[in-house]
Amino acid sequence: MLVTIDNLLDAPRLNTVREMLKNAEFTDGKLSAGKEAKMVKNNEELSLQSPLHQQLNQIVMGALVQHPIYQNAALPLKLATAFYARYTAGMSYGFHVDDPVMGPMSGRYRSDISTTVFLSDKEDYEGGELIIKTDFGEQSIKLGAGAAVIYPSKSLHKVAEVTSGERIVAVTWAQSLVKSAEKRELLYDLSQVRDTLIAKDPQADETGRVSRSYANLLRMWSEV
Repeated sequence: MLVTIDNLLDAPRLNTVREMLKNAEFTDGKLSAGKEAKMVKNNEELSLQSPLHQQLNQIVMGALVQHPIYQNAALPLKLATAFYARYTAGMSYGFHVDDPVMGPMSGRYRSDISTTVFLSDKEDYEGGELIIKTDFGEQSIKLGAGAAVIYPSKSLHKVAEVTSGERIVAVTWAQSLVKSAEKRELLYDLSQVRDTLIAKDPQADETGRVSRSYANLLRMWSEV
C-alpha cells in the first residue's frame, strides 16, 4: 500500500527545516548503509553527530506522528529517528530492500513501514524519483516540498539518478502495531469509511457497526 500525505509540513515549518539544512554538515551515506545497500548507495546524509538532528526531528517527526493519515496507515508502535539525505548531480540509490531489523542492540525494531518526506521543491532538481516495485508494476514518485509518501519496507525500491540540482529528503521507518501489510491495508480502508461515517452521522447504527468492527479487528491483529 502506497499512501501520500500532501503538505505534511506547512510553509513556515518547511522553510525552517530548509534553512537549518542549508549549511549543515553532510557525510557519505554509505556510513549508515547495510552490507548490500553499500553496493548501490551514493548519497550524503546529515552527520549523526550534528546537533541539528534533535531540532529537525522535533519539526519533521513531530508533524509526521501527529498526522491522522500517517497514524491510520502506519499504526506505528516504534519509530526510528529520521535520516536527512542529500542527492546532488550524479547521485542515486540503486534498487534495494530496507534492512528488516534496525536500531541499536538496546532498542531493536522491525522495519514494516518506510516513509520519505520531500524537503526540496521538485522543480529544483531533475531525476531523483523514488521508484517502488509493486504487484502492479513500478511506481515513480516525486512529490512537492513538504509532502510525504508511506510504503512497505519490504518493497524493492530505488532513487533514480539526480541529473541536476539538489534533492533533500527525510527518511524514517516504523514498526507497526500490525505486522501484516495486507491487514494494515484493510484497516486503513476501513478507517477511511469509519471517519466518513462519523463525520456524516456519528450516532447512526451503521457508523457504530463499522467503528466496532475496526476496533475489534485492530484488537485482534495488534501485537500489543
